[in-house]
Amino acid sequence: MRGLLLLGAALALSGCGLRPLYGGGASGPVQTVLASVQVAPIEGQSGWLVSNALRDRLNVGQEGTARYRLEVRLDDQIAGLGVRSDDSVARERLTLRARYQLVDLSNGTVVLDATAGSDAGIDVVGSEYATIAAERTALERLSGIVADQIVARVARYAHAAPAAQ
Repeated sequence: MRGLLLLGAALALSGCGLRPLYGGGASGPVQTVLASVQVAPIEGQSGWLVSNALRDRLNVGQEGTARYRLEVRLDDQIAGLGVRSDDSVARERLTLRARYQLVDLSNGTVVLDATAGSDAGIDVVGSEYATIAAERTALERLSGIVADQIVARVARYAHAAPAAQ
């Protein structure tokens, strides 16, 4: 009986149409598109961090001609949340939002226009150095998260649009 249930589940899942996103490995269609994306310069410290994170994730050891340009505009904000009895800030919220466009270089068409973002909470402690270090660490972490979101969305585009490859 248990074997029949497993066989039935296997048959049901085989017809669902799921395909691995990165099928084909480094020479697969998604990875080929990702490796052909150039990242346009992004302003500011957060832009430098996001740009480096994107380059690390997109061009995994492959050199080639760029077919797409990724243009990213960032908005990073820090806001005080908790207030102590002496009116000093006890907690901060760092927010990093990105609006990005994937541009086809052959004709200048925007093929993907989306947003990504994340936020982090930071405890404000007595040491100004420790607070600044925590803010920088949070910004580095958020840059990686936003880059991951962008790359995942570009990969879904590449996977869903085989004609674009």
